[in-house]
Amino acid sequence: MSITYVDAIREAQDKLLRDDPRVFLYGQDISRFGGAFKATKGLAEAYPGRVLDSPISEDAMIGMAIGASLDGMRPIVEMQFADFSSVAFNQIVNQAGTHFYRTGVPVPITVRLPSGGTPGSGPFHSQSMEAIYSHYPGLVVVTPATVSDAYHMLLQAVEVDDPVIYCEHKFLYRWLKANSINGDGLPIGKARITRPGKHASIVTYSAMVHEAVRAADRLQEESGWEIEVVDLRTVKPLDMDTVLASVARTGRLLALGEAFPWGGVTAEVASRVAAEGFHLLDAPPKRFNSRDTPVPYHPKLWAAHRPTPESICVAMRELLSY
Repeated sequence: MSITYVDAIREAQDKLLRDDPRVFLYGQDISRFGGAFKATKGLAEAYPGRVLDSPISEDAMIGMAIGASLDGMRPIVEMQFADFSSVAFNQIVNQAGTHFYRTGVPVPITVRLPSGGTPGSGPFHSQSMEAIYSHYPGLVVVTPATVSDAYHMLLQAVEVDDPVIYCEHKFLYRWLKANSINGDGLPIGKARITRPGKHASIVTYSAMVHEAVRAADRLQEESGWEIEVVDLRTVKPLDMDTVLASVARTGRLLALGEAFPWGGVTAEVASRVAAEGFHLLDAPPKRFNSRDTPVPYHPKLWAAHRPTPESICVAMRELLSY
């Protein structure tokens, strides 16, 4: 029996509630309704008083979670969409992110952000916020791309004493399935070689891991190129050891992401490879992101807005031409 990506998130929360009395869930319509994506379905009945509906006020949600964490709890906050977390920006980056630095008292909150685009979601329900939160010291930012990581990284996130921004991709919720949630035990902060190769490296994360693998399979079938795919898994902290080791094997880098192109994770990867591994490169590092426009509503425009296996192949052929 297969388990979906969103099922893994629900199962992780179930285990956390069962095993740790300090854990509670807080978010809009997550109790009886089970959340917008049903990631908390049935948990309110199983754990009375620990799956709580919040007001429609994201800053109040995070403020309450910070206060509860200071009193010894380990709250998991579900933002209905990652885009709306901007309303709680002050609480996340100025309060939660700096609290340990200012006081020596940790703020162990986990903020779940349903992230990324899906057909028809449009500009207010499709954004990727991971780079914004990675900019600020004191926050940990994770981007699980597999069913196993969706489960295990959420368990690990709640154990971390720092605030963790857990970016779960909505497009993967029911499309991505696995036979089990068993994984390889990699910790937060460690990248994974998803697909080995020798001609070029694609360094990416979240849903783009799967698009990169499809593109790599196509390039090998068409041209014999063996493309290595690195899944960052965590974008703050960034596992540059694994990234640089991959570039050392292949000599070429494509930093791939679904987020907007200006700044961001792909810019950080490319700049750090150029600074720390320039001698490893046989060609200039290349970045590939979504277009620098708001995310469009129409499914065909949405597909043209983001990297796809076809457009990734075009970018890789250009990179391999050097």
